[in-house]
Amino acid sequence: MTEQNSKTLSPYRSFTAEEWSRLRQDTEMTLTEQELEKLRGLGETVSLKEVEEIYLPLSRLLSLYVEGTQNLYGVTNQFLGSETKVPFVIGVAGSVAVGKSTTSRILRELLARWPSHPQVQLLTTDGFLYPNAVLEERDLMQRKGFPESFDLRKLLGFLSKVKSGAPVATAPVYSHIAYDILPDKQVSVAQPDILIVEGLNVLQPAIMAEADNEIPFVSDYFDFSIYIDAEADIIQRWYVERFMSLRETAFRQPGAYFKRYADLSDEQAEETAIDIWTRINLANLSENILPTRGRADLILHKSTDHAIDRVMLRKI
Repeated sequence: MTEQNSKTLSPYRSFTAEEWSRLRQDTEMTLTEQELEKLRGLGETVSLKEVEEIYLPLSRLLSLYVEGTQNLYGVTNQFLGSETKVPFVIGVAGSVAVGKSTTSRILRELLARWPSHPQVQLLTTDGFLYPNAVLEERDLMQRKGFPESFDLRKLLGFLSKVKSGAPVATAPVYSHIAYDILPDKQVSVAQPDILIVEGLNVLQPAIMAEADNEIPFVSDYFDFSIYIDAEADIIQRWYVERFMSLRETAFRQPGAYFKRYADLSDEQAEETAIDIWTRINLANLSENILPTRGRADLILHKSTDHAIDRVMLRKI
């Protein structure tokens, strides 16, 4: 198959950053540098220029999707004689350290500024990890973040409530400091206009089951899905850099699970980070996360400096 034929048959339409930026049209830039500073994750370098070129056109696209879906729900409610409000759900997937949280926070901020959907909430699927006690009992601590380490039924139950128009759906809360679920805390989702669900494996296919007991995909509850992409060796560098920075911050906080890493020498810390990346995060990326990339509605590809250099929008 020639390169030209391969491109023709691709389910995606590919844009350079410059090409994508033209789709912004007259969308107003209201985010300030001070606001953006609060949204950046550790090590992230997203600039206001990138917000203008990449995230503003994306917010415009998503707003069109949301408004179209709201109109469809309005027609359905009229037909059924009901007034059920159903949130538009956006899934954001990708590897550890690839920048999912920063992308999700920026989208939440921009989307909330559109008048047709001012209520936007962000939820991470980390809260649906099994507690450490359960992971230890099942010998899964070294596979934390893999699909089997999540309470899938609880996550699906939560999403089912959200998409059924339940007045309130609650989710567990995860602490990255304690590296565990906080048993006495919950977050409530009360019919926002948009819910952004961010997680490693949110595009994972369903578990096969008996005909009368099938388990749906998590992504069955999504109205739109985004995959944050970068080369594995580049993500490893970002992961190691973040690990080195956390030695001076989060690892030193009271109750920090990774406190034992805080006083490692630079050489020891780098070796430890590479080991954790290779054994756990790279394995999860290769086996479970990357194979789901082709299921996303939109792929944001990052270059070595964290900047998004290519956008791929599904056309099929």
